[in-house]
Amino acid sequence: MKGERKVIVIPCSGIGKAIASVGREATYEVIENLRPGVSDTVCLSLLVMGDERAKNLVRDNPTITIDGCPKDCSKKNVEIAGGEEVIHFRVVDALKNHKDLKPKSVIDIGEEGKKLARILGEEVAKKVDELL
Repeated sequence: MKGERKVIVIPCSGIGKAIASVGREATYEVIENLRPGVSDTVCLSLLVMGDERAKNLVRDNPTITIDGCPKDCSKKNVEIAGGEEVIHFRVVDALKNHKDLKPKSVIDIGEEGKKLARILGEEVAKKVDELL
């Protein structure tokens, strides 16, 4: 990605939590389908471990974080890595606005979880446009 500026979208790890799986699904919806070529992601654990490439990505590009819960792990770790987190989303907020769309499980978020991820992905994609 050297030389090209992209919006980096980083979901929380949220291992074992269905809402984190929705955040990851929303991230892939954005980078693969809604805004391919102008958005990308990096694994949050790489930032936590201090990986230089991951830190440079969030330092050199606008970043959107998607957290599953109010602990805001992705947001906090982007800030620790020296990135200027520009926009922050929480899956729990999307769930509050769409109470009928509950994810099924961490392994399979089901159709309702996929709909929630698509809605969140569309909101994130609009912010990608604004940042570019």
